[in-house]
Amino acid sequence: MRADRLLSLLMLLQTRGRMTAVSLSQELEVSERTIYRDINALSAAGVPIYGEPGREGGYSLLDSYRTSLTGLNEGEVRALFMMQIPDALAQLGVGQELKAAMLKLTAALPAARRADEEKVRQRFYLDSTPWNVGETAVPHLQTVHQAVWQSQKLQISFRLPYHNIELQHLVEPYGLVAKASTWYLVYRRDGFRVQRVADLLAAQPVDETFERQADFDLAAFWQDWCARQEANRCLYPVTVRIAPHFIAELPYHFGKEVNQQITPGSFTDWITITLNFASLAAARSRLLGFGGAIEVLEPRALRTSIQDYAAQIMALYSA
Repeated sequence: MRADRLLSLLMLLQTRGRMTAVSLSQELEVSERTIYRDINALSAAGVPIYGEPGREGGYSLLDSYRTSLTGLNEGEVRALFMMQIPDALAQLGVGQELKAAMLKLTAALPAARRADEEKVRQRFYLDSTPWNVGETAVPHLQTVHQAVWQSQKLQISFRLPYHNIELQHLVEPYGLVAKASTWYLVYRRDGFRVQRVADLLAAQPVDETFERQADFDLAAFWQDWCARQEANRCLYPVTVRIAPHFIAELPYHFGKEVNQQITPGSFTDWITITLNFASLAAARSRLLGFGGAIEVLEPRALRTSIQDYAAQIMALYSA
C-alpha cells in the first residue's frame, strides 16, 4: 500500500509540478505527517525531490527527472484498459488523440501487464450513451473549444427558453463541461454564467483575448452551480392526498425523503403530504399518470388544470 502511495505522490509531482504538503495529503487522502515521511523516504531512495519554504513554496522534482509506468499494479492496469472514449470527447474531436495516448501508455507497460489488455476488454465494456436519446448536433463546439483554450473572447447568440427572443453577448469563455455527454460553456459576463453549447445559434471569436481570474476553479464552480440548479429545480410545492393502497409505493416514485411525511403504521386512511416539482406543467404531467391514487388539493391552478385534462381524456375516450 505504501509503495503505491509513494508512486502516486511521485506521479503527482511529475505531472503537476510544485505542490504543498496540504495539497498532497488531500489528493492521497492521508495526513500531512504521512506526506512528510513519504517525502523523506523518496529522498533517501535517491529521487531528486526538494522543498521550498514560504507561502508560495512546496515540493518539486528536478525538471530532468522522469519515472516510468513499471510501478503500475494489476488493479491499476485493469482500470486503465477499461477506459473507453466518451461520446463527449469524440464530439470535441480529441478521440484519435486519446486513442494514441492510450496506445503509448500500453506500450510503456511491462510485457506481463500488456497481456492483460485483451482479457480486460473482453470482460468489461463501458457504454456511456443513455437509452433512447438521439445524438444532438453541436455545430459550434470546436469554435468554443478553441476560444476557451486560447482565452479569446467570443460573440455568442442564443434564444431565451420559452421566448422567441434572440440575445447576443460578447463573453469571456472560461471552460467547457460535459455533463452526461452534454456540453456546457462556462463564461463570464457580469458574473459567471452557463450556457448549453448545443443551444448556441452562433459563436464567433473576436480578435481580443482576456485575462482569466486567477482564483477561478472550474470544478468548484460547476459543482456549486449544479447544487444551486438542483435546489431551484423543485420550487413548485404541491399539496396532495394519497390513497391508502398507494402510500407504501410513494418512496419508489418520489424518493425515500417522502418517508419523513409518513407516519409509520398501517395505511388504512388517506394521508396529506407535500410533493415538490419544477413547475405546474411538470407536476401535472407526473401526477396524471397516477390516476385516482393521488388527489391534488393545492395549488388551485394545478387542480383545475388536472380536472381540465381529465375531462378532455374522458370526452375523447367516451366518444
